[in-house]
Amino acid sequence: MSVRALDKPFPGGSIRWWLCGLLFAATALSFLDRQVLSVLAPVISKELSLSSVEYARVTTAFLLCYAVMFLVGGLILDWLGTRIGLALSVGIWSIASACHALVQNATQLGLARGLLGIGEGGCFPGAAKGVGEWFPPRERALAMGIAIGGASLGAVAAPPLTVWLAEVFGWRGVFITTGLLGASWVIIWCLLSRRVSGQPRGNQNKAPSIPGASPAVNVPAKHPTLTLLMRRSDFWGLAVVRFIVDPVFYFYMFWIPKYLSQERGASQLEIGALSWIPFLALGISNVSGGWSSDALVRLGWPAFNARRLIMGLAALLTIASSFAGLVGSVNLALGMMALLMFAHGFWITNYVTLISERFPPSAVGTVMGFSGAIGAVGGMLANTAIGAVVDRFSYAPVWLVSGCMYPMAFGVLMLTIKSQSRANNN
Repeated sequence: MSVRALDKPFPGGSIRWWLCGLLFAATALSFLDRQVLSVLAPVISKELSLSSVEYARVTTAFLLCYAVMFLVGGLILDWLGTRIGLALSVGIWSIASACHALVQNATQLGLARGLLGIGEGGCFPGAAKGVGEWFPPRERALAMGIAIGGASLGAVAAPPLTVWLAEVFGWRGVFITTGLLGASWVIIWCLLSRRVSGQPRGNQNKAPSIPGASPAVNVPAKHPTLTLLMRRSDFWGLAVVRFIVDPVFYFYMFWIPKYLSQERGASQLEIGALSWIPFLALGISNVSGGWSSDALVRLGWPAFNARRLIMGLAALLTIASSFAGLVGSVNLALGMMALLMFAHGFWITNYVTLISERFPPSAVGTVMGFSGAIGAVGGMLANTAIGAVVDRFSYAPVWLVSGCMYPMAFGVLMLTIKSQSRANNN
């Protein structure tokens, strides 16, 4: 049967797109929950008397736990399966988000952030695993772009929504609201995902049979151990790539509101009106990045070459962001930030798709988890350094370095991943 025949709508055939929509909602909630603190950072820092170094330690607590649980979460998802694993992940971080409303000092805030990191560690491995299991290659990058593109929606919605909720309920009420949103998602996910469940726990070597998925995905695949995966150069290459570029993304996520406040003199309302703009660019490029490489595949390009070409072009775009801290206009600075985030969307969608296509479904969560953990370690180290650099100097050195990271990461990609690898032959 052809791929087109498999993709034809029939009763139950659209379930994978509904589940993709829920993955979109999960990644949106993930970024909404982690962005709330950065948007409220000026207010919370003042009330709790946090310095830039203490704020860096609080965000590092998130990254430390996130790094550990990205790896452990990926392993757990490969064991429990996408349905149970994601429900557990979102449930934990929703509780953590609500706990932020109770904090009274930097230590308690750091503990709440750590619990948030523990929960969120399973989000993106779960999203990648679900898309890899449920979508054929001709749809996979687009579906991946939609699934992880929710992150940008969460980041876009976070500034205005957080500022509005803080005006109505106070900053503590914002965290309670996001916790309730997460709890609602878990209920809907558990109900809808039952339609593709049925595998016994711990038997994830065979992907679930999803109407419309490719035959290659619906056959048993050997479940490689972490030790076996660590013998592959592409496994390490993908991890090093994340180590290089993730610090840039975390800088944009955690520090833009503080930068706009400290360096550009923006008020809380202005931060809510401005800091979402780069993430809107990210949301657009998440989907268009997947669509563009899928279009190349439909034209006959090998999937590996199509994903890699888009990533190379995206890396070139990021160089201009080095000057975001040097220009006099706030609008021009935001434009340069938006350009980097636009490029990141093309980059990350095709990066995650590469993982889903190079490794069997039973290992995608593990590979995503390990690479994400290494990326979070890079972000944690860089985040600590950023706090010290900002307090002692300014943001200018950080901007200059950030524009060099993606070209460097693409060089690593070219050196370590040189050929196509069929997921079901590993």
